[in-house]
Amino acid sequence: MSLPSDSLSRGAANFTVSGSDSVQSSIDNTASANNSTFSGKTVADSGQKGEFLPQLPPLNTEPPGFAQDIAKDSTSITDRSIAASQSDAPQPLANTGIPDDVRKLATIRTISEIQPIKNADKIEVATVDGWKVVVEKSEFKPGQSVIFCEIDSVLPVRDEFEFLSKSSHIVLPDGSEGYRLRTIKLRGQLSQGLVLPLSILGKDVTVNVGDDVTAKLDIKKYERPGSLSDRDFIKGYFPFFIPKSDEERIQNLHSIFDSFKDKKFYVSEKLNGTSSTFYLRNNDFGICSKNYELKTDRDHPLGKVASKNDIESKLRSLGKNIAIQAEVVGHKIEANPYELEELQLFVFNIYDIDKQSYIKKAEMEKICQEIGLPICPVVSNNKELAATIDKVLVDANGKSKLNNQKKREGLVYVFDGNDPEERVSFKVISNNYLLKDNTVKAVH
Repeated sequence: MSLPSDSLSRGAANFTVSGSDSVQSSIDNTASANNSTFSGKTVADSGQKGEFLPQLPPLNTEPPGFAQDIAKDSTSITDRSIAASQSDAPQPLANTGIPDDVRKLATIRTISEIQPIKNADKIEVATVDGWKVVVEKSEFKPGQSVIFCEIDSVLPVRDEFEFLSKSSHIVLPDGSEGYRLRTIKLRGQLSQGLVLPLSILGKDVTVNVGDDVTAKLDIKKYERPGSLSDRDFIKGYFPFFIPKSDEERIQNLHSIFDSFKDKKFYVSEKLNGTSSTFYLRNNDFGICSKNYELKTDRDHPLGKVASKNDIESKLRSLGKNIAIQAEVVGHKIEANPYELEELQLFVFNIYDIDKQSYIKKAEMEKICQEIGLPICPVVSNNKELAATIDKVLVDANGKSKLNNQKKREGLVYVFDGNDPEERVSFKVISNNYLLKDNTVKAVH
């Protein structure tokens, strides 16, 4: 893999971080590293084609008067569902069903630490929350506010990102281009994401730590090849009365990590498939992908899975408004990493729609056993967290229980608590799984 070899110089720009003084920054210095030039940026790698989430016209399916999402912050891994009445009147729930291709991929954060890399003269590693990112030596300093772009961000082809062209350029199936950020290693140091100076936002820009600048930078989420397309099957946006299943990454929970250490977690394998939700509400049966409700009378793979597993009748047998959330894996999904011959479903959540809360894991297992649905492989039902985020990440490495010849994608941690408001959940993606063949061996 060739590292970025094009430098990018920008004039000084004023910018203000809330709670601090105005900072004058000059982005004019570059440094060479093995014919690779860094300029206030980290290095990312690509080499794989993919596709963006479909860009669809707005679908008029949110409940009347339901104006906006409740803000999602660093504590959104705690279930704060509001008890809803059993009527059909719109309720101020924690999910509108807006597609999560608006995920916060680029945010304003603070560098907490800079450390040297052994035998590396031109680069060092910055710590941003729980993330480790390789940067040019002396370009950033601890306490500095920066833009942090997460892995699987796709940056647009623009002059300010041209330095990524030789390492991270991808051509997508629709013919569009971009620069994808991946997990890599540089001189043996893991690097995930991209750090940019605030000056890239322009002159006299005021920002707060935590601000989302994804849209401002025109960054999109990378979708792996083999992802299911919902375009021809969409009935509407994801139902507002069920929370989506996407979990926060442990690296983004650095500020509250210590509060988890007295808890015992239910830990299951994170499967690499497609997220699905099947629900029964007021006698209506529904099938949903990650972002949308689907037409049940169309030949979508999730419809086939629902039919094969007789999910509708199994939900009706429970006699309540309820939803199951499951990972569907197998043929033609995410390149079928487990080499399964057919589509299979594994439940990871059951949600009580009337109570607006998740059913506890022990009860989930009991219900799934009664109705004959498999659950995601369980690693532990009483696990203490490792002492640090780095050690939690190491714990995520291992072989998949679906195919012990394959690396597992990671783990999902859930603490049920005594009541729904205490629920905590997050995902830990294995760095060994992410790295695969993305290692860069020669940087000095």
